[in-house]
Amino acid sequence: MAIAVPSLVLMGCAGVGSKAPQAPAKGASAFGGTPQGPLKVMGFSGEDEVAKSRIAAFKQSAPKVQVTNNKGDFDAQQFLTALASGNPPDLVYMDRNLVGTYAAKGAIQPMTDCIAQQKVDLSQYRPAAMTPITLDKVVYGIPEFYIVTTNLVDKRVVAKAGLQLSDIQTSDWAKLEATAKKLSQVQGGKISRLGYDSKMPDSFPMWAMANGAQIVKPDGSPNINDPKAVEALDFNLRLVKEQGGWNSYKAFRDSFDIFGAKNPLTVDQAGAFPMENWYVNVLRDSIGKGLQLGSTMVTDRQGTPISSLGGNAWVIPKGAKNPTAACAWAKTMTAQDTWMKAAAARMDTVTKDKSFFTGLFTANKPADEAIKATYLKAAPDPGFAQAINNYYASLDVAKGLPASRAGAEIDAAWKSGVARALAGQPAQAALDQAQKEAQAAFDKAPARG
Repeated sequence: MAIAVPSLVLMGCAGVGSKAPQAPAKGASAFGGTPQGPLKVMGFSGEDEVAKSRIAAFKQSAPKVQVTNNKGDFDAQQFLTALASGNPPDLVYMDRNLVGTYAAKGAIQPMTDCIAQQKVDLSQYRPAAMTPITLDKVVYGIPEFYIVTTNLVDKRVVAKAGLQLSDIQTSDWAKLEATAKKLSQVQGGKISRLGYDSKMPDSFPMWAMANGAQIVKPDGSPNINDPKAVEALDFNLRLVKEQGGWNSYKAFRDSFDIFGAKNPLTVDQAGAFPMENWYVNVLRDSIGKGLQLGSTMVTDRQGTPISSLGGNAWVIPKGAKNPTAACAWAKTMTAQDTWMKAAAARMDTVTKDKSFFTGLFTANKPADEAIKATYLKAAPDPGFAQAINNYYASLDVAKGLPASRAGAEIDAAWKSGVARALAGQPAQAALDQAQKEAQAAFDKAPARG
């Protein structure tokens, strides 16, 4: 969940660099030269083989850099405290949708000189990944992973209900509502199966998109109460109500063993749901243990495939003491050669586990294509093959939200609005309030720090 940015703490961010080393001589660049010295990284756990192989690639390319990695996800308050103290990290790993807020506040610096001095080829990155990190035509980050969504289906549940895989679709909402009713099991308010879990509240931007609305306009202003977004929320509220109501629905879903052997698609607790690409790695362990996986594309109401887009970016804070090494890290960690090493490391792991490769999805399009050509083979399970193909088909249709100087606040506002609607407030009123809150934050936010 996004954390609203305390404006009071950030007001002084433009001067945070006062304790940093002296500025480079006139005509020199803070991003030039040989990477060396200590590099403080925040928000990056770096604990799986994909991360470790890329860290090793950086250390090999920059042996004079000593990396300190503050493990754990991005923590807004920790970051702001470090900025206010005049001792910021050199590099931060954060959700791309938050970049606009920190850029506008002056908490992070433009990547313009980094890109120029270290010859970062922006054309390698997918445009949709660049959208949330480009504010007023200025790039503020380097994009990393690329998280897309498709429908995952329990084919056994679908078959028992006398339905077809094609009945799991998002173009005909009335038909999807009827399908969810047939697949669900609710008796006396007690749920034993969700027919179609639309993944509210987190999936609200995707459902708005499916109905033709973007909750952030191209200029970065909020558009949360767009009539099409309200209609999308109303539809999802009906889905929830018809499958037991929010309190029971949430309690049942919270009980899912989402990462375990008794995950909802294996033990028939869900007929289908939209899910991110990383989840097929979790489901591999359930092959031969009851799972009968199927998949369909998420589409808009005209039947055109769509996907919401998630992922993080590398950003350099204002006052970073080692921007040269920070830039080199961001470049190296997202380069095609590095991603190929990561894919090789993942292959070593799946070979050792006697499993199979499910793909590696990055913001670097040439890297994705090379990895797919080199390592992706037909999955031994047809349902997995179908899901993996759908994820790859989603890459070029996925859309990220435009960068906004109030990105974090907009994120918090729509989540609060959807939560109020799920708790019983009418969709229109809930999103009107969210729009009012988000617009106020947008109006107060500086154009760019």
